[in-house]
Amino acid sequence: MENLIAGAEMLVRWDVMLALLVGSVGGVIIGAIPGVGPAVAIAILLPATFSLDPIVGLTMLLGIYGSSMYGGAIPAVLINTPGTAVNALTSYDGYPMTQRGEPHRALSLAYSASFWGGMFGIICLILLSPVLARIAPMFGSREIFLAALLGIILVVLAHRGQIFAAGLLAMFGIFLQTIGLDGVTYTQRYTFGLSFLSSGINLIVVVLGLFALSQAFFLLTAPDNIPDTKPVSGRMSAGLKELMKHKRVATVASVFGVILGMIPGTGEFTAQFMSYTYAQKTSKTPEAFGKGSSEGLIASEAANNAVPAAAMIPLLALGIPGEALTAMMLSVFYVHNVIPGPQLFQNNIDLVYGLYFALILLNIIVVTFLFFSTNLLIKIIRVPTRLLGVMILILSFVGVYSLRNSLTDCMIAAGFGVLGLVLKRLNLPIVPIILGMVLGGIMEVKLRSALPRLNTPFDMIDRPIAFIIFILILLVLALNIRTLFKECRAQRPDDDHDLHDSQTR
Repeated sequence: MENLIAGAEMLVRWDVMLALLVGSVGGVIIGAIPGVGPAVAIAILLPATFSLDPIVGLTMLLGIYGSSMYGGAIPAVLINTPGTAVNALTSYDGYPMTQRGEPHRALSLAYSASFWGGMFGIICLILLSPVLARIAPMFGSREIFLAALLGIILVVLAHRGQIFAAGLLAMFGIFLQTIGLDGVTYTQRYTFGLSFLSSGINLIVVVLGLFALSQAFFLLTAPDNIPDTKPVSGRMSAGLKELMKHKRVATVASVFGVILGMIPGTGEFTAQFMSYTYAQKTSKTPEAFGKGSSEGLIASEAANNAVPAAAMIPLLALGIPGEALTAMMLSVFYVHNVIPGPQLFQNNIDLVYGLYFALILLNIIVVTFLFFSTNLLIKIIRVPTRLLGVMILILSFVGVYSLRNSLTDCMIAAGFGVLGLVLKRLNLPIVPIILGMVLGGIMEVKLRSALPRLNTPFDMIDRPIAFIIFILILLVLALNIRTLFKECRAQRPDDDHDLHDSQTR
């Protein structure tokens, strides 16, 4: 009870409430503007949060992370353009509703399902984080190394059809974090005699380059566009009543979001597709999916909004981020010398409860704001894309320079911005680079710590948890290889048939 009171007291501070309000409302606005997304906003704000108290900085970033998907549903429903990438499935059924004259119904359903999924994820975070934190003291250096390795493998395998490219980009990220002065031997690594590389490649510089600057370059090089939207009339709270008719779909979708949110590399996309597929297969009207089905819209929004809270579970309990946004938040912990894991629940439990309360209040603020301000947000959507690109460019360079007052950091960020633009043009993933840098650093530290106590390679897995994680790694690799073989066999008869037809001709 004392911890609950301490967490509540931490939240009622004026600076924390202001950060929560700015983050939640700002996240909705950012999500509603196509072409920005939470990763860009968090990357820009990240340098500013380092000078704030941990609870203030984390609350602001959590506000953006948790609320952007609410806002992303607005353009997905109204103009068939997802505000954030994870709202893609929302447009499948939301836009057909708009076409048949029901935009208010589609938006109210999206808001209600998002609120359901968000609150479900928070409840699971509150229940599961302490359990995992109790197990976490059993994790030594070798267990955390193997867990981080499993995380990288899952991130790579999550990019179906691009596994080789994702693997190379993850290894590139691991390489980037090795550059600079080695903290153990105090020797230069991969600096090539360049003094500015002695301090290493800063993670935030890379994040700002790959996410924010690349998006700015992308918007500036694309044709200027002003989305055409019209005001919406009707009660936005009406969706809550309709949602109750589909409680089963919303709950199962939220469960998918929580389970897959905890697994590194899967996240919103997999949760959405699995929940959408489940809803379609169990629906009495499966033919309505993709044509304006309320069940499809609920499944999509409930699943993706359950993920943010679930992604915080491995971050808080083990200190292992599951995707790029939680990796950025991890840097805020480290800057303030607050180490996520079992010690966080022992030494900073008031911070943990403060974050719980912040997430609950965040969802209440956002859904209330959306019920009364949707038409105002529709006007904000009409921002010219090139103006948006210039704004992101300026804010990104200001953020990079404020880190260490270094023009070199600005040039490095610009280089990664160009790399990010090239990857976007080639439709290749960016996330593996960031997670490679974060998880690669964890792996290196833990492996060095474990090696002096290992006599043979088999000693790495001679403890129960280490052995279980090792088996999971083998199982994940085996299942993926099996899937690849099945796909090859399925394609081979078609290729043989085409070859036979060409020979007979």
